Amino acid sequence: MKLKIKKNVLMENLNKVSKAISTKNLIPTLAGIKFDLTKKGLLLTASNNDITIQKFVKVEKKNMEIDNEGVVILQGKDILEIVRVIPDENINLEVVDDAKVLIYTDDERIKYDLNVINKNDYPNVNLEKSEKSIIIDTSSLLDIVKETAFATSNDEARPVLTGISFKINGDILECIATDSYRLARKNIRLAQSVEENYNIIIPGKNIIEFSRILDSSSKEIKIHVFNNKILFENEDLLFQSRLISGNYPPTAKSIPEEFNLIIKANLQELYNVIEQASILTTDKEKNIVSLSTKDNLLTVKSVSNEKGKAEMKMNISKNNDEEITIAFSAKYMMEALNALNTEEIEMSFVGEVKPIVIKNTKDDGLLQLVVPIRTY
Repeated sequence: MKLKIKKNVLMENLNKVSKAISTKNLIPTLAGIKFDLTKKGLLLTASNNDITIQKFVKVEKKNMEIDNEGVVILQGKDILEIVRVIPDENINLEVVDDAKVLIYTDDERIKYDLNVINKNDYPNVNLEKSEKSIIIDTSSLLDIVKETAFATSNDEARPVLTGISFKINGDILECIATDSYRLARKNIRLAQSVEENYNIIIPGKNIIEFSRILDSSSKEIKIHVFNNKILFENEDLLFQSRLISGNYPPTAKSIPEEFNLIIKANLQELYNVIEQASILTTDKEKNIVSLSTKDNLLTVKSVSNEKGKAEMKMNISKNNDEEITIAFSAKYMMEALNALNTEEIEMSFVGEVKPIVIKNTKDDGLLQLVVPIRTY
C-alpha cells in the first residue's frame, strides 16, 4: 500500500471514524483504525463493542494519489497525533513488509516508522444494509437529537432509559427520551411511509456521537434496522450502533392533557431569569428554584442556606386568573427550554405536584415535560 493524501482530508475523516476507537477495549486490535485502499479511494473503519464507523474517501480533485492498493491497521491514537502535528500539505503513507508503515512528508524532513496491527487479528466488521430502509431528512434527525437526547438517563441500572425510544407507524416517527424526572417527545412526519412498524431503543450517547460527525449539509439519511443493531447511512458515511434490549416504559399517561393554567412567555427572557436565579443554587440542593404567578407577572426565586436568596421577575400572559407556585430543577428546565427553537413558549400547569408541560406556541411536534420538586 502506498498513498499520498492531503493532510486536511485525512485529518477530517480520521476525526470522524476515531469516535469508535477505545483504549479500554478488551480486544486490543479495536484500538486501531483500518485503512483499506483501492483505486477508487480510501475506506476508513473503526469499531468497538458499541459502535462502528466507516467513512469512504473518494478520489477526486487531486485529494490523493494512489500508487499501490492494500490494507493496513494503525493504532488510532498514534495516527491521529501524527497527522495532527505534521505541518505539510501532503502526507505519504507506505506499508513495508506488512509489518510497519512509513509516514513522511514530500521532502522527507518528517518521517515516522510506525508498527502496524496484524490485520488478521482485526474482527470482521459487517455493515450490512437492509432491503427496506427508512429515509429521514438530515435536518430532522439533527433536530430530534438536539431536542430529546439530553433527557436520557446516565444511570445504567435502568438501561432502557439511557436510550431514545424510536417508534415508527406508517409515516409517523415518535421519539421519546426520559430519565423519570423530565421527558422530551418529538413527533415528525416522514416523507415516505414504511410498511413495517418499528419499536426500538437507540443508546442516547451513540446517536449524539453520530449527530456530531454527520454532514449537516447532506439531504437525507437511510436507516437500516435489525434485531439488535441499527445502521445509519449518510452518503459516504456508515454509522452502526447496537440497540438496547427491553421494553421502553409507557409514558403517555404521565403527560397531562388538561390544565388549570397556561402561560405564554418569551423563551429567552424566561431562560435568563431562571439562569439568573439558579446562580445561588447547588447540585447538592438539586438546583431548585420556585416559580410563581400573580396577575401578569412571573417571579422566579431561589434560596440557598449557604449562599442567600435571589428573586427575578418578568411579564407573561395567562389564559385565566388562576395562580400557581411550583418548584423544579433549574438545570432541567433550562435544558428543556434550550431544546425549543422559538421566540415564545407555552408552560402548562395542572398543580404544584403535577408535571409541567412546555411547548412551542405553534405546534411543531415537540413537547418537553419537567417533574416538579416538593419543597416541604
